[in-house]
Amino acid sequence: EEVRERIKSAILKLEEFKKAFFINMEDLSILDKQFLLERHLISQEHMVNSSGKGLVISFDEKISIMINEEDHIRFQILEGGFKLDELWEKINYFDDCLSGYLSFAFLPNLGFLTSCPTNVGTGLRASCMLHLPGLVMTKRINKILELLAKLSFTSRGLFGEGTQALGDFFQISNQVSLGLSEKELVENLTGIVRQVKEQEEQARQVLLKKQRISLEDSIGRALGILKHARLITTREALRHLSLLYLGIDLGIIKDIPKQLIKDLFIKIQPAHLQKKEARVLKEEERDYIRAYILRKELSGDV
Repeated sequence: EEVRERIKSAILKLEEFKKAFFINMEDLSILDKQFLLERHLISQEHMVNSSGKGLVISFDEKISIMINEEDHIRFQILEGGFKLDELWEKINYFDDCLSGYLSFAFLPNLGFLTSCPTNVGTGLRASCMLHLPGLVMTKRINKILELLAKLSFTSRGLFGEGTQALGDFFQISNQVSLGLSEKELVENLTGIVRQVKEQEEQARQVLLKKQRISLEDSIGRALGILKHARLITTREALRHLSLLYLGIDLGIIKDIPKQLIKDLFIKIQPAHLQKKEARVLKEEERDYIRAYILRKELSGDV
């Protein structure tokens, strides 16, 4: 608790965090923690053993700082649009500002000292969330992931370490941070992501040329289920939303805004549904309300 208070005090001195929210993790319910995880504001590690843990969230929710997670501080910044260089500059600036109030464990020959050996060095983990339905549908995804592992990159699921790649979303990040500068890590990830993106685009073209009718049928069926289902699980909903997202990208679906699908990926998560209803829901209740929201948002039919 003493460490948490010291770090909290230092962070809230920064001008950019004057309007930030501070949370003692032990004050939160399991539902509250799940809600924060679904919004990508905390890790699974930060959900357990909450004693002494804290969280600072910027006013716009783009920055979150986990206190006493795996290490004393885990500083993360999230934004769409493949802006790795820009985000690195921002987080480096905040890190420099924070170092004016706190002393970090550092050795010249090793870099920053962390609890996990894979984070020793720069302490930087750069990640990109990619939607890869083409590679999944053409059954090329496993080869891509195996190649990434050989190149010292790792793949995680929709909610980070220890989670599955639901909705064909894969989070790709550097596996080690020792021996390379922050700039090199960001440049390497940028190059890898561009290559994976090219492979995904090629896979989509293969689907359009060789399996177009089957692809359009899958997308149409997904839309039909989402517009008319009365009960639907999170996993099934994400699978169908992934197909709609692909259909919009390929121009097969033209009358549904892409932002709507992005919003639905979050809105239909279990904790978000329960927060909206302001009560704990049984699984079937969640499935019913999820289906209701999808019908209403996609067709107006309730």
